[in-house]
Amino acid sequence: MHTPVSRPPAEPIEELDPGRWIVLAILSGSLLLIAMDTTILNVAFPSLVADLQPGSVEQLWIIDVYALALSGLLVTAGGLGDRWGRKRLLLVGFGIFTLASLLAMLSTEAWHVIAARALLGVGGAAIMPSTLSILRDVFTDARERALAYAVWAAVLGGGMALGPIIGGLLVEDHGWQSAFLLNVPVALLVIGFGAWFLPESRSPRTGAWDWWGVGQSVVGMLALAGGIKQLGKSGVGDPLPWVLLALAAVALTVFVRRQLRLEVPLLQVRLFRNWSFSLAAAAIFLAMVGMGAVLFLVTQWFQYAQGYSPLEAGVRLLPAPLGLITTSMIAPALMHRFPIRHVLGVGLVAMAVGLALPWVVQRFAEVGYPAFAVALAVLGLGVGVATTVASVTLMAASPTSDVGGAAAIEETCYELGAAMGVAILGSLATALYSGNLPTLDLEGPSAAKVRDSVGEAAHVAQEMGGPAGKALLDTVSHAYSTAVTPAFLVGSGLVLVAAAMVWAWIPRDLRPTENAH
Repeated sequence: MHTPVSRPPAEPIEELDPGRWIVLAILSGSLLLIAMDTTILNVAFPSLVADLQPGSVEQLWIIDVYALALSGLLVTAGGLGDRWGRKRLLLVGFGIFTLASLLAMLSTEAWHVIAARALLGVGGAAIMPSTLSILRDVFTDARERALAYAVWAAVLGGGMALGPIIGGLLVEDHGWQSAFLLNVPVALLVIGFGAWFLPESRSPRTGAWDWWGVGQSVVGMLALAGGIKQLGKSGVGDPLPWVLLALAAVALTVFVRRQLRLEVPLLQVRLFRNWSFSLAAAAIFLAMVGMGAVLFLVTQWFQYAQGYSPLEAGVRLLPAPLGLITTSMIAPALMHRFPIRHVLGVGLVAMAVGLALPWVVQRFAEVGYPAFAVALAVLGLGVGVATTVASVTLMAASPTSDVGGAAAIEETCYELGAAMGVAILGSLATALYSGNLPTLDLEGPSAAKVRDSVGEAAHVAQEMGGPAGKALLDTVSHAYSTAVTPAFLVGSGLVLVAAAMVWAWIPRDLRPTENAH
């Protein structure tokens, strides 16, 4: 008699959300707006200054207050979204973003713009961690989630590149207010579609809200971001950035110690005990150090050393974001086929090659745009792989209950990495530029301005005019071209350190694109 073979019961197949791709489209649109807003002011700023005539201190605040507010509130926003609801926080963030954009557009005084830009940073802090957290909740399949994060990374890079181009087109015809007006219809569309299609998610947390932790994190992050930015502007000789960085070290140390004692912390700092999480965060940070420095220095080189307009400079930066978008989209397939440590390591090495290439070229010939274009393309290819893989790894290593905090950490790495690149490598390039200048036939304030920065030197040359002005511009252009490539080389070395850490310490069997069993 035939005995039937017993079979184990089949595991239930988790049903995938049929609206997940609509959710991805909505969140990509929201991220595109935030990414563009980080760079669009670079184009609108000259006409804004000509119209409102802010003082030098007010100009610095207009530029920096957005990033300061964003950086200072990311940790708090991540924790708030976990408790209060990520969809709700994202929609409130876009409401704040819309209001702030309208206030900026209607500004008649410099302080109006400063206040509006600060409010934009508050809205951005509410939006950015929520996008990654919702993606993690909606895309339950690990391989699809990797693709969703790849789209997220591609949109972030594309938005930062489109900002100067779209801003340039708008500002040329409609004035600086149009750079803020663009936010309003996009934000309203996201609010409308988001309220309808986005699912709500939160983490089951109990206990009182950690107001002390909020205060410590805000003070620490504001001081850290402010100190880094001030270091880039005033150099190592100014005591102010060191005071701010010391305040940040104290506040953040107290914050971390407090979070380790709490049963339900505002930010789960124990996430950093996971090597994969820590190395992914370090990879994002160092990648943005290189990318932020290059975009800043090359933009200056285009505008001051080569005489391009902001729009022309923005167009010539396109090889970097195009490379980033391309490799972001193929990174999930690479992660599924090859060990994660190899894919991330190769991406970081490609970044290092892109950073070092202009310095190598300069050993043999004068560096022109073709060499920079190739370097930007290679850099973008590497950044696309590295940031996408690191994002997938970081979020996969985070428990679902702490996804908001993990997203906030990732966003902080992006923000502070770019600021650190401008501060450290930008300061190095400025010092090298000043050292490369020959003795100039200038006296008094003009000589000091020329040695202070290439931007000031370009203004002095423009005021001089004629053959003397052209000769001065040629001299400072050569000095600056010679100065930026060693700064890139230092950035290349930092990225190679990250690659070595990845190969040494990320587990060989880590596969974040495979579902856990």
